[in-house]
Amino acid sequence: MSAISRRDFLNGVALTIAAGLSPATQVAAQPLRYPPALTGMRGHHAGSFEVGHDLRVGKKFALDGLPIEASYDLIVIGGGISGLAAAWFYRKANARARILILDNHDDFGGHAKRNEFHLDGRLILGYGGSESLQSPAALYSGVAKGLLADLGIDIARFDTAFERSLYPSLGLARGVFFPRETFGRDVLAIGDPMTMLADDLGPSLLNAKPVAEFVSQFPISAESKAQLIALYEQSRDPLAGKSRKQKQELLEKTSYRNYLVKILGCNEEIANCFQGRTLDFFALGCDAVPASQARYAGYPGFDGLGLPPPDNPEKDDPYIYHFPDGNASLARLLVRSLVPAVASGNTMDDVVLAPFDYGKLDLAGARVRIRLDSTCVNARNVRDGVELGYIRGGKLYRVAGKHAVLACFNMVIPYIMPELPQPQREALAKNVKAPLVYNKVLVRNWHPWVRLGVHEISAPMSIHSRVKLDYPVALGGYRHPRDPSEPMCLHMVYVPVEAGHDARTQFMLGRSKLMSMEFADFEKIICEELDRMLGPGGFSSARDIAAITVNRWSHGFAYTANSLFDSDDAGEIATRARRLSGRVAIANSDAGWDAYAHTAIDQAERAVRELLG
Repeated sequence: MSAISRRDFLNGVALTIAAGLSPATQVAAQPLRYPPALTGMRGHHAGSFEVGHDLRVGKKFALDGLPIEASYDLIVIGGGISGLAAAWFYRKANARARILILDNHDDFGGHAKRNEFHLDGRLILGYGGSESLQSPAALYSGVAKGLLADLGIDIARFDTAFERSLYPSLGLARGVFFPRETFGRDVLAIGDPMTMLADDLGPSLLNAKPVAEFVSQFPISAESKAQLIALYEQSRDPLAGKSRKQKQELLEKTSYRNYLVKILGCNEEIANCFQGRTLDFFALGCDAVPASQARYAGYPGFDGLGLPPPDNPEKDDPYIYHFPDGNASLARLLVRSLVPAVASGNTMDDVVLAPFDYGKLDLAGARVRIRLDSTCVNARNVRDGVELGYIRGGKLYRVAGKHAVLACFNMVIPYIMPELPQPQREALAKNVKAPLVYNKVLVRNWHPWVRLGVHEISAPMSIHSRVKLDYPVALGGYRHPRDPSEPMCLHMVYVPVEAGHDARTQFMLGRSKLMSMEFADFEKIICEELDRMLGPGGFSSARDIAAITVNRWSHGFAYTANSLFDSDDAGEIATRARRLSGRVAIANSDAGWDAYAHTAIDQAERAVRELLG
């Protein structure tokens, strides 16, 4: 397996050779390139972040003296869900608007990344980032629901598209992997009974074992096993004598790990059984997740507190609202609506397999143009609108517009727009995004999983904290693997944080570590961990792995207020950060301090509404 295929290399060279040409001419000069089918290092890939890092270290890009290449009604920086939605809302208000969307990646969608694999004539789809529509009935605003409806997304369609009974019907359950480095020997325990927030299968379908039987498989001491069983069956109140309010305040200011060790009296061996289980959902280990949030998410140890059930609007909303390529299909629906020439069709079903012609994204004369491989370096208000500078192929360009929406990361906005007042710049810098890697591994079959009786593995002390078979979704002519002899896409989650620090410090340290890793590093780790987890079921990485795509997001999840480290003014900070500046608005999931698609949509609508008054 090679991280860079000859096709990838030739395309990179072609772009370099064409650097002196205009953006439209560069597009025409490049060989045909279809980003979703590229493997190797994706996500924040080479070529997408270097200019941004130049801005961070103080490099200046002078716009004065450059000719204005073109003028638009709206210029959007960032082609993720929020940027695409901002263009959509703006066009809805003005059907004749001329819109330019700039994105620094070679594909649109931002974190809503589509991964395609081809093996023996079979197409296997995967998601490299934004995963699902989270609890649309409970969490989606009227605005977000309206956008989905206008794009043709029928939430009820997922009830039949997502085959919830497939893995349970094969006798598969959830498991937990214990690595020898921490627990003395490698053990995969099968039959996890813990029902988590946003369960995709439902508690009656988990093939779970009774707690004592499940815990009996753990490579821990007899004393720890007894403590762990008691934790699941907790009936005593460890905070007896405190009022409900005092208990809740304590849970908000105590990490789940400290709650286990210092309040419940569990030993460190027990705490290690949970350390990394929170990583996939919170992007932090349980040392940095408030106990109140662990309780909300379904972790054990809280039943004896006598508190009312957490106010959880998501509890009745199953985690099934998932396209075969995750929210990449939402991005594709937005793009097809904005640029109809790019693909045929008009439904949520046909978008899944619709061929997308990337050569049609940036057509001269089109009302909406999407220009990839283009990094914004400056945005400023001028007397009659806005002016922006961007780099494409090593050359600086200047464009003008009536309005602009910055739908990029909050952290980069102060560098792009230095005219912002210092309090706003400081507020923007508070949203330190979590590093995140979604590794997608194409295997030739998934018999080892069936032999072991598992479809998903949590690994609280391993590098990959979650390893699972892909979601079983059939939609629009795409058929997910149902037979264990068929190829399957494995989903592996790596969150490179450093325990023992506050959340922002963990994210910054983890990002530095992540950016030092090459594809070969990931390949080695992936093979070793899969061999250790699945080897007893007959898995061999050398024989069974057909391809690997590393979706590296050095800036992944938007920062979410954390009661362990943040004061009560987090909402005010978020409001100050996204404040309108002249004719420039800010729209992204960062602006809502929540890493969800519906947040990105809501913030896009708010930004456009502010611009248009």
